[in-house]
Amino acid sequence: MTFSRRYLFIALGALALLQPALSARAQNVNVSELMAPGPLPERSLGPDNASVTVVEYASMTCTHCARFHTTVYPDFKKKYIDTQKVRFVLREFPLDPIAAGAFALARCMPEDKYFKMIEVLFEQQKNWAFVPDPVKALFGIAKQAGFTEQSFESCLTDQKLAQAIEETARRANEKFGVSGTPTFFINGQMVHGEATLEALSKIIDPMIKP
Repeated sequence: MTFSRRYLFIALGALALLQPALSARAQNVNVSELMAPGPLPERSLGPDNASVTVVEYASMTCTHCARFHTTVYPDFKKKYIDTQKVRFVLREFPLDPIAAGAFALARCMPEDKYFKMIEVLFEQQKNWAFVPDPVKALFGIAKQAGFTEQSFESCLTDQKLAQAIEETARRANEKFGVSGTPTFFINGQMVHGEATLEALSKIIDPMIKP
């Protein structure tokens, strides 16, 4: 493969500039502001009119995020999303350019394949995020999802997409106080760090309307 990792850093390296500005802020946010349209189209599961909305800010290279999505999320989905009780929204908060690149690949998938790509990337995180050539490893996964070398390169050098991912993360930090991943907002109430199903249920269950 002729594609070089340098393209990834050219297209998405600006994300690294976000990190020095990160700061912790309030524990709860205005729901209307949180759910206002952002730089990217929303990717969500569950009914739009659910009485509870859970927004997760994640980084694809975050091991805590991967552990949540591989060990907690499947049961969370069965209990709340599949039963139409909760709307779940995933938003990008990449902590490094490689995480931004992985998110870009998910965004370049058809909308109905977005969460499946996220699932695969988290399941295989150790095989691409922490290897000597992560771009080559990502291409191997992307190829199985239908990417060609050309479409892979086009996705990772899409400056408009890269900027939107960066703006999503910056907005999360500046407006909602997100400073690390995973960070959840349950109807605007912040839950920072890796959460168990039991911990999430204690907050969600009283909010669910019959």
